[in-house]
Amino acid sequence: MHEAAAHGAEAAMTLTGVETGYLILIPLLPLIGFAINGLGWLFARERWSRPVVNTIAVATVAGSFVLSVKAFFDLAGLEQGAYLVQNVFTWIDISPKLEGMSGLIAPFKLVFDRLTAVMCLVVTGVGGLIHLYSTGYMAHDKAFARFFAYLNLFTFAMLTLVMGGNIILLFVGWEGVGLCSYLLIGFWYEDPEKASAGKKAFVVNRIGDFGFLVGIFGILWLTHTLDFHEMQEWFHLNAADLAKYSFVGIPIATFIALSLFVGATGKSAQIPLYVWLPDAMAGPTPVSALIHAATMVTAGVYMIGRLNFIFINAPTAMMVVAGIGVATALFSATIGLTQNDIKKVLAYSTVSQLGFMFIAMGVGAFAAGIFHLVTHAFFKALLFLGAGSVIHGMSGEQDMRKMGGLKDKMPKTFWTMTMAWIAICGIAPFAGFVSKDEILWKAFSAGGGFGKLVYVVGLAAAVLTATYMTRLMYLTFFTPSRIDHEVERHVHESPWNMTVPLMALATLSVFGGFLNWPAALGGGAHFERWLAPIWVSTSGHAAHHGIAAVEYGLMGLSVGVALAAILLTRNLYLNHMAKTGEIAERAGWFYQASLNKYWVDEIYSAMVVEPIKTISWFFLFRVVDVNIVDGIANGIGNLTKRLAEAGKRLQTGVAQTYALYMALGLLAVLAYFFSFR
Repeated sequence: MHEAAAHGAEAAMTLTGVETGYLILIPLLPLIGFAINGLGWLFARERWSRPVVNTIAVATVAGSFVLSVKAFFDLAGLEQGAYLVQNVFTWIDISPKLEGMSGLIAPFKLVFDRLTAVMCLVVTGVGGLIHLYSTGYMAHDKAFARFFAYLNLFTFAMLTLVMGGNIILLFVGWEGVGLCSYLLIGFWYEDPEKASAGKKAFVVNRIGDFGFLVGIFGILWLTHTLDFHEMQEWFHLNAADLAKYSFVGIPIATFIALSLFVGATGKSAQIPLYVWLPDAMAGPTPVSALIHAATMVTAGVYMIGRLNFIFINAPTAMMVVAGIGVATALFSATIGLTQNDIKKVLAYSTVSQLGFMFIAMGVGAFAAGIFHLVTHAFFKALLFLGAGSVIHGMSGEQDMRKMGGLKDKMPKTFWTMTMAWIAICGIAPFAGFVSKDEILWKAFSAGGGFGKLVYVVGLAAAVLTATYMTRLMYLTFFTPSRIDHEVERHVHESPWNMTVPLMALATLSVFGGFLNWPAALGGGAHFERWLAPIWVSTSGHAAHHGIAAVEYGLMGLSVGVALAAILLTRNLYLNHMAKTGEIAERAGWFYQASLNKYWVDEIYSAMVVEPIKTISWFFLFRVVDVNIVDGIANGIGNLTKRLAEAGKRLQTGVAQTYALYMALGLLAVLAYFFSFR
């Protein structure tokens, strides 16, 4: 393991930047789209036509995708350790004022290395399809220009996050996607519930961001740099001396890694800060697809991958990452079993799938985690957009208990969602099988009882995934229609600009796994090889050269239990749907707990929100604000007023009085002068 780490670090030390001049255009184009559509919304209002808004919004992201593809091929033509870089301008330049002080320089520097290439293609590719889909979904919304302005701004922020060459620029993008999530989740702010959901996302993410900031300050204190490659070099040169550094008795690498992970739990919705993500369904469905698949929630996973050289030196922190990941995967999957809102099922599914990504990061299988991020972007974006197509075709209905029989009424939506369903269930050779099975295999082979435990719990979460997704598909498409008669008369397939993105994502969901087809099945694991120069260590693969028969056996077990879950759930909802109520009744407390999401929101409200409100009202407002702050401010005002009143009496307008004052003043000066001689 240590040899692998050393070898990985040596490889990292050979990374060289090749200057280029067009990288800035990749994030800049969506920003231009935001500016044009935003100004149009502010000043043109109804005169800003929908075709113009749609064209600008989609074309700018498509342009970023084309430039990302160009950068990808330019990067592929370089030697393995090279990357593209553009220093746009000097952003922060704090020169040392005294000898011995260290300065701080943080340029606006964009980097396009192999990890950035993957993220940019996902953000602009999948994000571009979501933009195109939105032109149909939001066609009748009165605030369409504002919607697309926010959507473009979201894309700009995420591209800034993944292309930033230093951690401060990453943090700018990190906060940018947080702001955009607030704007988009609460897009229909006239509805208090939707506005509250946006506020909840914003506040919960600020909690996580505090931990992230602590981690950033810890890195700066330790390495005196904010540049990713300089940080990596510092950790390479000082790996042997890290044990000398600690904070409150915690090894400094562990402290920094855990602080950063707090930020990741907020942005990527892990226990205990996952509660904002299900409420993000309050925004328009394309927003759900963009947040849950291609952008914001992947930020925490990307950040750990980018800073892998810190986490690899903090094994305790990595165990925490894997532990929280697997707990979140199972916990959220159990909630997804009982939800009736089609978007809520997918929301908890996202939280669960993010847990799988963190399992991979926690066991050191960074490439496997990033690959699941990619495949998840394909099939989860498809599932959300497919759900949006269903909602659109059913005049806004989201309750699966009021659906059924849509297979023939919406065939394009049905068949494309079927591809995503098979993929997320992990059935070979679909994309989800490759990425999910790779994570479970590497957890199993990571060594020790902890890895085996993570594997078993992860496998249970995978079985539940197949169960709740099969329930969703059968309640929506296969079971007899339970649609309201008036709604059923108007059920229709979505227009081309909504179904074309579904078809593109369905193709990726089917064939995307071949990007990293495992060597055990005759593939070349090309995705993993592509990202190899990024990682400081291959420790996540140290025990992955196990017995081939074991790997094949685990693959067979994974697919077998998923198929069993699908068939059992299919049989229940297709042939014995009346028994579902009986099963729920027998499940008793578990069903009620799952249906009510384990009352986590209520617990947070009772233990955190309400006490803060009470303290704010009775102490901060009534005592601190009214008595202390207002008392001091009003006291100073009253004192000034009284002094002014006293001074006013000196202004009598009588010349004799002024002469008396002058005489008294002169006597005082003379007395002072003679008393000190």
